[in-house]
Order: sequence, then structure tokens, then C-alpha cells
Amino acid sequence: MTLTDLRYLIALAHERHFGRAAEKCHVSQPTLSVAIKKVEDELGVQLFERSATEVKITATGRRIVSQAEKVLLEAAQIHEIAAAGKDPLSGPLRLGVIYTIAPYLLPRVIPRVHRLAPRMPLIIHENYTTRLLEALKRGELDVIILSLPFEEAGIVAQPVYDEPFRVLMPATHPWTALARIDPEKLADDQLLLLGAGNCFRDQVLEVCPHCRNVSGLQRTLEGSSLETIRHMVATGLGVTVLPSTAADDLPTQNTLVAVRPFSEPEPSRRVALAWRVTYPRSGAIDVLRTAILESELPGVRPIGRAVPLEVLETS
Repeated sequence: MTLTDLRYLIALAHERHFGRAAEKCHVSQPTLSVAIKKVEDELGVQLFERSATEVKITATGRRIVSQAEKVLLEAAQIHEIAAAGKDPLSGPLRLGVIYTIAPYLLPRVIPRVHRLAPRMPLIIHENYTTRLLEALKRGELDVIILSLPFEEAGIVAQPVYDEPFRVLMPATHPWTALARIDPEKLADDQLLLLGAGNCFRDQVLEVCPHCRNVSGLQRTLEGSSLETIRHMVATGLGVTVLPSTAADDLPTQNTLVAVRPFSEPEPSRRVALAWRVTYPRSGAIDVLRTAILESELPGVRPIGRAVPLEVLETS
């Protein structure tokens, strides 16, 4: 079997449909079907159960697909090692970022990455933490930006900055008379949150445990994004909690809202870079980290120092 055959196996295992798997692999459906059958004949075992309506992977098929993913990841390392040996700052960097960081970090980081490594364009993918981690482990992404904590075997996590949380409220809200907001006060108002499954929602609920009560959650409205929630606050619908990068500049842009910090100790999240331990382009990681630290993100507390440009150029 070939590496291409293994890619077909993985695509079919993920899509559970021959047509979609073929489309994902940019081949015709008969080509993919013949390749799958060839592998099954060579191994002497059935990998997929086929019916008129669906494709199911067998228990043995799951184990073989898991091994195939490891084989393709290791094979890709050959090209990455060769590229790193030539110039780690040349060639695309596949970057994953969680939804609650990307809109506020990337506009500041991209120009700095371009200045530090003009031959290293970024291929950017936004998603939830769990999906980004899976893509990273499969080798579909090179590095991801997410908030801690998390633990994954074979993945390195390097903290970059701590980001405090803010309370966003309508400009006419009574809380604007306060210099700081106590977290437990959130349970007394209409709190707008992201939908279930978003890690930032969970972090907000940790800030205000009383908001976990059924009565509190019944008064909680779910928004599809932080941007949507910011607009709802501006209409006077309720209050919300935002990371400082999404909140601190808002009052100068929108006179309908006001921002207040929390009482000490301020709740916050720790943002980190994560990559596979085998990833060879350490210079590319250094560039990305330096670009983030140089971005002067509002409210954040950097962890460590940026790498000088002359060091990056010789790494």
C-alpha cells in the first residue's frame, strides 16, 4: 500500500461516505473505492461495512486508521525537517486559534509576523479547543493558540500571556458608578454568555459560581460569538464578561457601552502556544511568540520576553 492509500482510508473513516471522502481527496469516487478495496485485499481483513445508506468502520479498521494517521504524520516530518534545515522561516505556517482569541489577537500579530518572517505566510484556522488539538495531533496544523489548562501527550504548551477579564455593560447601567465589580454581582443581572461547549463560557461560570444555578442560567442568553454578545450589550439587553483584548478599547469605539475591571484578585485566563514535540521548525514558533509579545495587547500581562530580531534571523 502507498501513503496515498492511507490518506484515502483516513478520509473515508472521517467522512463515512465514499463521495465526500473522494471529494476531500480530490479524486473520483471509483478511484477511491478501488484503492480501499485494494488495501482490504492486501491486508485480508474488512475495514469498512458498506450499505446503501452509510459506511461504518470496523473495529479492526479503527485500529488501522489510527496507525495510518501516525504513519502519515511521521512521513510529513521528513519534509518538515528538510524545510527547517533550509530555512525555518520560509514556507507557510499552519496556525490554529480559538474563536475568543483570533479576532482580537490576529490583526495585531499578522503585521509583526510579516515583518519578522516575510517568507512565512500564515494559513489560519479558527475553531474550538478540542478540534484544534485534534487537528494538531493529526499534523493538519503546526501550532495553535489557546487558553490553558489542557494536557495532551506529545504536545508542548508554552504560556505567552495572562489576560484579565472585564465586565461589559450598557453605558447607562448603575454599575458604571463602581470602579470595580465583584464577581458575585453577575448573578444579580442578565448575564449574556457564549453557547455551551465554548471554554470561555466555562471560565466565566468559574468566576461566578452562583451563575451556575438553574434560576441564573434561565436568565442567561446564549450568543454565537463575543462580537454578537458585545452588540447585544450595546442594545441594553444585559451585561457580559469579556477578555481584556475584546473589551478595553470598546468605550472609545462605542459610546453605548462601558467597561469595568473585576475586584482583586482579577479573574483571568492564561494564553499559550502549543505544538507537537516533534515539530522541527522551532524558529517559526519563536517568531510567532515574539510577534505576540510585541503586539501590546490591551490589559494583558506578558510571560517572558520577545526574542531579538537578530537572534531570529540567525536561528
